[in-house]
Amino acid sequence: MSNMPKPTVASNVSRAKVSKSVMKQSPLSRKAPGVHKNSASPTPGRKGEQTACRMWTAFSSSSITDVSTFFNGSGRLFGFRTVDTHPKKGYTGPQNKNHAVFARQKGTFVENFNELLKKYADFIVRVGVNPQPGQTLIINCSLEAAPLARLCVRSAYEAGARDVQVNWKDNTVSRTQMELGSEEALCDNKPWQLRRYLDYAESEGGVCVLHLIADDPEVYAGLDGAKISRVNAAARKFMAPWREYTMNDKVQWSIAAMPSAPWAKKMFPELDTAAAIEKLWQLIFDVCRVTGGDPVNEWKAHLDRLMTLRDKMNAFDLESVHFKSSNGTDLTVGLADKASWESAGSKNEKGVDFLPNIPTEEVFTAPHKDKVDGIVYGTKPYVFNGQLIKGFHVTFKDGKVIEHGAEEGADLLGQLLDTDEGSRHIGEVALVPASSPINRSGALFYSTLFDENAACHIAFGASYPGTTADGTSLSKEELLARGMNQSAIHEDVMIGAEDSEITGKCRDGRTVELFKNGIWVL
Repeated sequence: MSNMPKPTVASNVSRAKVSKSVMKQSPLSRKAPGVHKNSASPTPGRKGEQTACRMWTAFSSSSITDVSTFFNGSGRLFGFRTVDTHPKKGYTGPQNKNHAVFARQKGTFVENFNELLKKYADFIVRVGVNPQPGQTLIINCSLEAAPLARLCVRSAYEAGARDVQVNWKDNTVSRTQMELGSEEALCDNKPWQLRRYLDYAESEGGVCVLHLIADDPEVYAGLDGAKISRVNAAARKFMAPWREYTMNDKVQWSIAAMPSAPWAKKMFPELDTAAAIEKLWQLIFDVCRVTGGDPVNEWKAHLDRLMTLRDKMNAFDLESVHFKSSNGTDLTVGLADKASWESAGSKNEKGVDFLPNIPTEEVFTAPHKDKVDGIVYGTKPYVFNGQLIKGFHVTFKDGKVIEHGAEEGADLLGQLLDTDEGSRHIGEVALVPASSPINRSGALFYSTLFDENAACHIAFGASYPGTTADGTSLSKEELLARGMNQSAIHEDVMIGAEDSEITGKCRDGRTVELFKNGIWVL
């Protein structure tokens, strides 16, 4: 599952894994986030973003909630600089030629954008986080995602939410704090920051949490990676009591995304900023099954298919899975005792359905922390602490990483693996076919939330208790006895290739074929 928004008590955020990323403001991360990332403003010291302007610039700083405001009478979409625009006056078109940064001719995407965005927001709320009548919804949100957040707030109230609280963050501020702030101050987490989440969770109506991310894959590029790791580690430790709620699915939580200028330009450097943002929006709508116009029913059919695969995997009663591909991967992953294969959808402790990651394509379970052997090569870059790791490999013996390397970010990979004792073991193995919409798009998202759903992956760090029978009711000691890994992190890395061959060994001695040429054969 995706890195859950990394525990940033003051800011940031992929379950299907919320651990999989958030530092201060948002304390979640199951796949998650990482956590589990976001902003459109130029990042200090980075080139090429100084002239980037987005359609969201005025939209997010005003009270506008209708995207159609950004289309003039001829159906053209404009972006503009905000320096001469009064936030309270909104925006109805460029004030002068200097403000007109981009324009797009009338077309299907432009014509339907407002409708698609509203469908996306409603789906995120109603199916993703699924607030119940009387519940409080907390939204952790990038400033850039304000237009989407506003629609989500309305949808949540219409669904019966008692209250909706929005925590705002800004990547430029986050970078400046990490660059210039003292480590002592950055690690000085206050009790109220934790109590806020726990108080809502313990209240009569309960709480659910939604992370809206607008990634900047390299928000911390060029900064002291060791400092970033220590600050994030302090936040994770501080927010550990709340993390128990999310890792055990005691509350509903979900992560969804929208474009930012740095993210779009990272993906499509050949395009101007406006065109890159537009293309990324189209991709997000497509892979999140919004473009077809009925995301709720399309997702129902998709989730039914994943549950069928889940049930077949559990029926095999596997003791291990073996990955092999032409890039050199030859990895055997033994499974935890009473391991249970799970799919995208989850239920909280009261039986309420929710969808941790939007999008999601995986069927996953818990490895045995001491029964992983062989070598595996990463097939997609991985973003950790706002910096890239590319072309990595790791070698396991008796469950533990004993050797590792990377073409780029080798030191960063080492920092990840040295987080704690559990970070050199894996807590998740997930199967994702090369036929997934994310992979078929041909795009590299530089975001775990999306990229983990383009390829099979493993996760360094903690296991999800829900991936062993009755795991959410077991103590840490009981989980350890089953081989479930424990760690402060849960970081997903992609290992699936187009030619991946995956077989499973059943406890009765049978060998079953699971994947051939990167595709399910079940």
